[in-house]
Amino acid sequence: MTASNRPGLAAGPVPARSEMPGQARPAGARPAPGRARKTVSLYGLTFSLPMLLWQVVFFLAPLLFLVALSFWSVRNFRMEPDFNPDNWSRMLGRSVFWEAYLRTLLLSTGAAVVASALAFPASYAIAFKLSDTARRWAIFLMVIPFFTSYLVRVYSWQIFLSDNGIINALLAKIGLGPFPMLNSTFGTMVGYLTLCLPLVILLQLFSLIFVDRTLVEAAHNLRCGRLRTVFEVVVPAARVGLTIAALFCFILTFGDFVSPLYLGGGDPPTLSILITDTTKSGQQWPRAAVVALVMIATLLVIAFAAVRFAYKERGR
Repeated sequence: MTASNRPGLAAGPVPARSEMPGQARPAGARPAPGRARKTVSLYGLTFSLPMLLWQVVFFLAPLLFLVALSFWSVRNFRMEPDFNPDNWSRMLGRSVFWEAYLRTLLLSTGAAVVASALAFPASYAIAFKLSDTARRWAIFLMVIPFFTSYLVRVYSWQIFLSDNGIINALLAKIGLGPFPMLNSTFGTMVGYLTLCLPLVILLQLFSLIFVDRTLVEAAHNLRCGRLRTVFEVVVPAARVGLTIAALFCFILTFGDFVSPLYLGGGDPPTLSILITDTTKSGQQWPRAAVVALVMIATLLVIAFAAVRFAYKERGR
């Protein structure tokens, strides 16, 4: 006799053992997947606490002070705590601010694009063509430029790029030049690449090293050309590293002060130069804080957009 036709027993599925009412869960048994609770591990919290404190002390607290400073007033060359929105209206209402903003944005975007384009062949060759020993030496050579001060490297470029410099002297021997390379956009871009190019190569390289080689071999077996394999297999697989490398270049150049001043001439100014000019004109630190906050907001928006693009799933 089945359970369906036994007297006193209702037909239907027998409840699971874990669902029987009044039954205690055996010791060590895991809860149902839908009922799992997320607990904060004291071990993980202990190791994440220093990073949290670091962000609060060195980023959040100065940022809040900068916001408060932007509303202060300057009287007789002395700052006084105040809540005066006049600093925002004065800076955001000046055409020179928006011209500097657009110029800085274009220069940083151009530097990120140029650095990424120049770095990719080098990082690709190091990742796919060199042996392990040669790759280690190449990484070591990419790190060496950071042993020298960035300011010293920029000063050395003045010797090369000036009208009577080394490059124009070499071009004069073949009847060319002199070309104005110093105090120009070209000089600024050279300084930006001096700052970022080795770092972009390293970040791209660390991403390309972990590209699955079987994907490349499968593309070749399907008679996919080398160039098409690079753009349809390698680049999508290394999208995160390539995007982060370009993002780092954009961030570093967006706030750079040295190259636009010493290689670009400082006129017309970028936002970083505008900050120094503002502080020199009557100790207007609150107005300079407005420029700095606009720069921070721009970098945060660009960074979040870039990270979202880097980790976006295909087809979405």
